[in-house]
Amino acid sequence: MISKKEIVLAKVNYQKNRPTAIASWSGGKDSCLACFKAMERGYQIGFLLNLISRKYQRCCFHGLTRELIRLQSELIDIPLFQKGVSDNMALYEAEFKEAVTSLKSKGAQEMIFGDIYLEEHKKWVERVCQDLEIEMVEPLWETLPEKVLEEFIDLGFKAIVVSAQASLFSKDIIGRQVDRVFLAELKRKEMCPCGENGEYHTFVIDGPIFKKGKIRINKSQVILKEGFWPHWFLDIQDYDQIPK
Repeated sequence: MISKKEIVLAKVNYQKNRPTAIASWSGGKDSCLACFKAMERGYQIGFLLNLISRKYQRCCFHGLTRELIRLQSELIDIPLFQKGVSDNMALYEAEFKEAVTSLKSKGAQEMIFGDIYLEEHKKWVERVCQDLEIEMVEPLWETLPEKVLEEFIDLGFKAIVVSAQASLFSKDIIGRQVDRVFLAELKRKEMCPCGENGEYHTFVIDGPIFKKGKIRINKSQVILKEGFWPHWFLDIQDYDQIPK
């Protein structure tokens, strides 16, 4: 017969081990590495939070389709919470808070972010998390950008460039794999290796947290798009998942 003490200990262990962390998820390298490093520190990731433009039905900032983000979630085996947001940046904070509040009601207590050195954004994250009474976790903060990218590559993550500022790169950069050769080119150009100021964005297709397979891109098209600034963009049109 199970004693009351054993029942209490079982409940305590369940509370300790149940997933309570949200990973802010863009589909790109920094959010992915931050999630991985938080897991290494013992955080139990219960949710990937991804914000989608209601107008374009694509991931904010990276431009990835909601289906591509869903596939990442399935392969990583962590539940995805996607929220549609407006294009009005004045409403962004309120919509972000709504999403996090919804996950708090499901037991979330911490949130993982992939900031590296942009103080302004970190201060925004810190204030919002204080408002929401949720713990802010920044595993990459104040790590040298070169070291961040090196670690991402050395751990076995695979990512491709899906967006890049047209004033800084030719269209040939789009679809490139993020590897040591790519890092060396960025260093020669004296650019931030992580593209922390939006110089480029990536899409992660494989890595140590991809438990159920990896993503293969079969058909895509490079497009020049206008926006906050002109940028090259990879429109991924056909893809599938394959075994590791």
